[in-house]
Amino acid sequence: MTFYKKKQIIMKHNFLALTALTVLTMLAACGEDFLYKSPQGSIDQDALTNPQGVELLVVNAYANLTENDWGASIFNWALSGIYGGDANKGSDGGDQSILNSLETYALIPTNSYINEKWIWVYKGAKRVNLTMQIMDQVDGMDASLKQLRRGELLCLRAMFYFEGLRVFGGYIPYVDESFTDNDPKVHNDRDIYPDVLADIDEAIALLPEQPADPARVYKWAALALKAKILMQKGDMAAAKPILADVLAGGHTATGKKYALANNLNDNWSTYMDNTSPESIWEIQFTNDGNDNSNTGMSLCYPHTGGPGGCCGFYQPSYELANSFQVDENGLPYLNGEYRTNGRNVSSVADVTVDPRLDFAAGRVGVPYKDYGPTMSGWIRDANNGGVFLPKKHVYSKAEETDGYGRSSMSLNWSPGSAMNIQYLSVRDAMLMYAECLAADGELAAAMHLVNQIRERAALPVNLIEGSPATCKVSLYPESHAAFTDKATCIKAVRMERKLELAMEGQRFFDLTRWGGDYMAAELGAYVDYEKAYINKFAGASHLPPEKTMFPIPQTQIETMGNDENGQPYLVQPAPWK
Repeated sequence: MTFYKKKQIIMKHNFLALTALTVLTMLAACGEDFLYKSPQGSIDQDALTNPQGVELLVVNAYANLTENDWGASIFNWALSGIYGGDANKGSDGGDQSILNSLETYALIPTNSYINEKWIWVYKGAKRVNLTMQIMDQVDGMDASLKQLRRGELLCLRAMFYFEGLRVFGGYIPYVDESFTDNDPKVHNDRDIYPDVLADIDEAIALLPEQPADPARVYKWAALALKAKILMQKGDMAAAKPILADVLAGGHTATGKKYALANNLNDNWSTYMDNTSPESIWEIQFTNDGNDNSNTGMSLCYPHTGGPGGCCGFYQPSYELANSFQVDENGLPYLNGEYRTNGRNVSSVADVTVDPRLDFAAGRVGVPYKDYGPTMSGWIRDANNGGVFLPKKHVYSKAEETDGYGRSSMSLNWSPGSAMNIQYLSVRDAMLMYAECLAADGELAAAMHLVNQIRERAALPVNLIEGSPATCKVSLYPESHAAFTDKATCIKAVRMERKLELAMEGQRFFDLTRWGGDYMAAELGAYVDYEKAYINKFAGASHLPPEKTMFPIPQTQIETMGNDENGQPYLVQPAPWK
């Protein structure tokens, strides 16, 4: 029985978890002993306190990766993609209206999307902690296997908390396996980054360089995750050597040396799941529907008539799309000139763009994967969401024909896909390393990495025929100021992340780690630009520099209550009080 998805063999970790947690306890037919039996529909801890039970519980911890409400999506399309300006909410004003305040920066602590994320973080930590507690009680489990599983669990817990850290900031409760209460009460009065880094350090020491199954975490993935945690923390000095080691010596879960894939589509194709040299670690999805087909993204497909047929959310913003404009030399505008030159990539046929625009966003009249030209009828409400459509994560016509994506695959009514999501990737690691090099004044080395990314984008396989605009992407020449001026180099690296990782749920988290002032300036410029095209942004707020985190959900503050001294366990960060 395989742990991961192949094209013809489908077995998912959350399917196994469902099996584990819904096994019925056998009950006696009658007699007084019935009073002492566990209830039906559950499985008690004693039944899991054995090697097989531990295996099921480990799988159940992995299953949290795919059990996502929309706000808890591992892709962070709402909390980083929309909130970071990559995309508008899309859809229409009435559907999921809770997102209207989020996209216009009028968020309040009662927003259900942030509560879903909070619940997901601690649900994952709980599953890890419970598994560790039970595993410690198991006799007869191979010692080396127990250490391996502990490494996996620690890596997963670090990842769950990392997701919490980059949404809510460092001051959230840290709960580990030492807490045996079912409902532990913990203050958020200290920075938990050290705890999360301790988890990932121990995981690195315990994990193998190559996993038994591609879906499992392994040493190189854990190292890449540690670097990403350190970058979010703002510790580039500590992240730099780790990123260097990962890029120089790391290999994928299937043993391929890390490298950029020539074809950009190889990173967004069910046919290439677990096989791209660019994949450091993937979240696995299958075509069996319900929770296994990426329900967290089920709103984010073109609307009626288009791939998925619902629900028109997560539309690339005008600001993002127009940032793909290039100058006469095929280089991006590093000072926001695309915001003031009067050109719009949706309507000006002769504007020259980076070809990655049509990889990240569907434009009317431009081929949409293998479906033919993008149709205006696929847009649910252009007045509310603009004229661009999400594209990277949307399944192709071939995938739909082969059963890897369809309109009713998620939740029995919404679109879903078997396409994996690269949670950790080489392109991301390369650009983070370039940031570290630029920060240390190693400008030529930083720009060499940027040029590798751009060279891949320029390959003929990545040029979409039928575009109404001229496509051009060039390398930065060594005569460019980015090779000699640190501030220009940093601008070039940051712009490259915006273009290369567009619509991948990274943008807001990047802006926040680059500093509150930078975040506020970029998002302010985004709002001011967007309101020229979509009326609702005329009333949007400018997010202030101090709000680099989301508020703690109000329902969690109220649920946790106060300690014996009358002090609340959860205190809202000062910017949100």
